[in-house]
Amino acid sequence: MYENPRLILDSSNPPEAGNITWRSPSNIAIVKYWGKHGRQLPRNPSLSLTLAASCTDTQLEYAFDEALPGAGIDLAFYFHQAENEAFRAKTLAFLESLLPVYPFLKQLKLTVRTGNSFPHSAGIASSASAMSALALCLCSLEDRLFGTLQDAAAFDRKASYLARLGSGSACRSIFPHAALWGHTSLVPDASDEYAVPIGDLMHVSFKDFHDDILIVSSEEKAVSSRAGHALMEGNPFAEPRYAQARQRIGNLLDAMRTGDLEAFGKIAEDEALALHALMMCSDPSYLLMRPGSLAIIEKVREYRADTGHPVFFTLDAGPNVHLLYPGDIVHEVRKFIEDELAEHCENGYVQQDWVGEGPEEM
Repeated sequence: MYENPRLILDSSNPPEAGNITWRSPSNIAIVKYWGKHGRQLPRNPSLSLTLAASCTDTQLEYAFDEALPGAGIDLAFYFHQAENEAFRAKTLAFLESLLPVYPFLKQLKLTVRTGNSFPHSAGIASSASAMSALALCLCSLEDRLFGTLQDAAAFDRKASYLARLGSGSACRSIFPHAALWGHTSLVPDASDEYAVPIGDLMHVSFKDFHDDILIVSSEEKAVSSRAGHALMEGNPFAEPRYAQARQRIGNLLDAMRTGDLEAFGKIAEDEALALHALMMCSDPSYLLMRPGSLAIIEKVREYRADTGHPVFFTLDAGPNVHLLYPGDIVHEVRKFIEDELAEHCENGYVQQDWVGEGPEEM
């Protein structure tokens, strides 16, 4: 879609060395994306809230070097100030896949320095924040070197497109408040290629929503999201699931337009349980929830029934529980977390988060 073999640097007038830094958040999907085809294309549309505190800071350093052989990309990679060969290999594969879009990457010595504000690979969508931050750095680099992304909407769309190629859910982290990814006739310009912002379509109450993430386990998941998506190809419930998700997108959009918290919460919880049910129905089957996850879910249901407070749970592909609720009851809910839920968390750890304004260049 964005292939451009003309994006080549002039060796007679090389750019000065420099660096670019972006902070990009994770996001929490309400209607889940689970199952893909082609090159990171979704089987069903998904909708997420953009978070604020759970984020990745990524610095991209670059320097022109005409002595580079040009066959590949020269990359050094540091995660939390230490070399990380596994992450380097994944990032290098991503950058090399972008050479039809950015052939000039072969002319640069690149260094990526990155770090998260939350545990990696524990079901808080670290790949979403990481790949969106890197995609934003690349778009800033393109604009700095060639002046081709002056339009803000075009910049964001291309960043979302690039982020998707690294991690599907990352394309939604580009936008403030909330984003939708995947074609649906319900939202203009919705596409499988990139996400679109839907903050203007949501009731003001959702822009003040909190998402406190209860870290039941910070261990790396036994089954990666990439492997989980692949297992959907043989899942007997795959096609009914995709139809279910498409229907729920419409219901969720209606709830978010009107501020219907009860309808929103029911969809959020049903989607979380459907996601984990699909994992249990895969071949081979697997289970990412832990006893603490289930204990938290039961206590949230009891608390909601006892108090009437609109407090809801969801989960990504991991054991950790996201607690969603409006900002006007934050003090009551935080006390409930401290008194009843923190005991089920690893070392009592809770990542306090909320709906955010999206990425920022540092």
